Amino acid sequence: MKHGFIKAAAVIPKIKVADPEYNAGQICKKIEEAYEKQAKIIVLPELCLTGYTCEDLFLQELLLEKAKEELVKIAERTKHMDALIFVGIPIEREKKLYNTAAAIKAGEILAFIPKRFVPAYSEFYETRHFTPGNETAAEFSFGGKKIPFGTNVLLECTTMKGLTVGCEICEDLWVPNPPSTGHAMAGASVIVNLSASNGTVAKHTYRNGLVTSASARLIAAYVYASAGEGESTQDVVFDGHSLIAENGTLLCEAKRFSGETICADIDIHKLQMERRRMNTFMPEDTHTYTRVPFTLKQEETRLTRVFGMQPFVPSDKEAREKRCEDILSIQSYGLKKRYEHTGCSSAVIGISGGLDSTLALLVTVRTFDLLKLDRKNILSVTMPCFGTTDRTYENACTLARALGTHLKEVNIKEAVTVHFQEIGQDLDNHDVTYENGQARERTQVLMDIGNQTGGLVIGTGDMSELALGWATYNGDHMSMYGVNAGVPKTLVRHLVQYCADTCNDNALKEVLLDVLDTPVSPELLPPVDGVIAQKTEDIVGPYELHDFFLYYMLRQGFEPSKVYRIACTAFQGFYEEEVILKWLKTFYRRFFSQQFKRSCLPDGPKVGSVSLSPRGDLRMPSDASAALWMRELEHL
Repeated sequence: MKHGFIKAAAVIPKIKVADPEYNAGQICKKIEEAYEKQAKIIVLPELCLTGYTCEDLFLQELLLEKAKEELVKIAERTKHMDALIFVGIPIEREKKLYNTAAAIKAGEILAFIPKRFVPAYSEFYETRHFTPGNETAAEFSFGGKKIPFGTNVLLECTTMKGLTVGCEICEDLWVPNPPSTGHAMAGASVIVNLSASNGTVAKHTYRNGLVTSASARLIAAYVYASAGEGESTQDVVFDGHSLIAENGTLLCEAKRFSGETICADIDIHKLQMERRRMNTFMPEDTHTYTRVPFTLKQEETRLTRVFGMQPFVPSDKEAREKRCEDILSIQSYGLKKRYEHTGCSSAVIGISGGLDSTLALLVTVRTFDLLKLDRKNILSVTMPCFGTTDRTYENACTLARALGTHLKEVNIKEAVTVHFQEIGQDLDNHDVTYENGQARERTQVLMDIGNQTGGLVIGTGDMSELALGWATYNGDHMSMYGVNAGVPKTLVRHLVQYCADTCNDNALKEVLLDVLDTPVSPELLPPVDGVIAQKTEDIVGPYELHDFFLYYMLRQGFEPSKVYRIACTAFQGFYEEEVILKWLKTFYRRFFSQQFKRSCLPDGPKVGSVSLSPRGDLRMPSDASAALWMRELEHL
């Protein structure tokens, strides 16, 4: 439960139709199995205590009474468990029969939640036996206690902020306006569904989409447990297709016909943040809801959830290639609009032989092809100075030629040397002035050439550099359109790789692969024996860590201790925990101190779910204090 994580389980007992005593035993075994995995929310299928396929046997008093007896026994047998459990059972109330979910916690039945929409089409004839559930909860006498009975019942955890559970049953999800919509608008962050959805060809694909999209639309977790083996196969077969989804992402899915228990770590705090962020997610009048409190012990959930090391990069090759093509299109069409608006027909871009300028040049070439402009109108400007190595210089020149652009070389050593003499900067003093003086001279050269040619200066800096402030203010920080501003460094690499794989040009592919193999460096310090001396990741830390921190801090709103926890999980075996903590502190310190550079960014396209544009996603004061975040890190 620490950091908002709670484990949920969907369990599928193998039952016998119309045998509540046997079924109760199987249900308890499955509950115990899930509880041993630390599940705190345990969901079983619709009418699992009797079997969904009892048909007219549901009208038998003996079956109904026995089911109630066994429900009490299940509550008693699970009273030692610190978990909220949902069991499907037929319940008679006021001479009518209802298909209900019984919510159980620590031996106590907290609520009965009836099915709201009862189907009578295709293979379903539930209206023969069951009545649609009442929305506003009524008092129901059961076992000498008054228990809420109605669809509009929410179970609220008093010991975990944001954990509120709503329930619906099978068909309720398939209707145009499911009860879960009201539940979520009334505050439910987790929706459970007790289902008996039979298996037919391709139905599981539709069901998968239904559950996943419901979780996205509701900004909630959705736990779906569906009936499986043991149900009657007289006319249909039940495949036990259980799913757990969270805000549009499928966390886990049971293999059909397996009867397996599935568990997933739900992130309640993540859901809360997402609802805070989306101001169109508006709570509604909730006076019709009955809220039932329950408690859970404060424990640290053993995480089984997988956190990829590169949250901006799809792990699947096909998905990654599609993502790369999408991003390149967004970048190039964004730049295309700027050209159409300004009427310009030339571009000026500083190329260093590094990843960022390579990607920016590739995007610019795509744009010119879209506009049917001559690539020779792209001025690829290389500006060697004190730190330029032969490798990057040759790669820059080769790349410009391979892409059919106009290569222009402006050696800035003399200009920078004269400038340093004018301001009294010792050439042997390799401080920040020494470095930034070169970066600003390069930008001045590009801007002036842009004026000469009537061209736009294309920015090369990426989002990771902007997050860390790893840019020279009014140097490489400035341009007329920053095509890479929304692309994190880890994704830049894959975009260049994608271009290398798909270019169908061996010479171009060769130089792109060498660029990919070159250490990331601004090359502002003199090389040592002809080799790059200044490696960015040695100074500010690995970009794969910083991109991970950026995503979970900014997009998910996680606190530093939570970012650290999941980073340690994701990068286990790659970085020691103390190394992760070191660079996490660097990330927060630089992110806050360098906001002033982001506050005046040039225009550039947003390509993913995270953007640092002051006109878009990030409205942050340049002088905000990092003290609160740094203090939490000091306690780790």
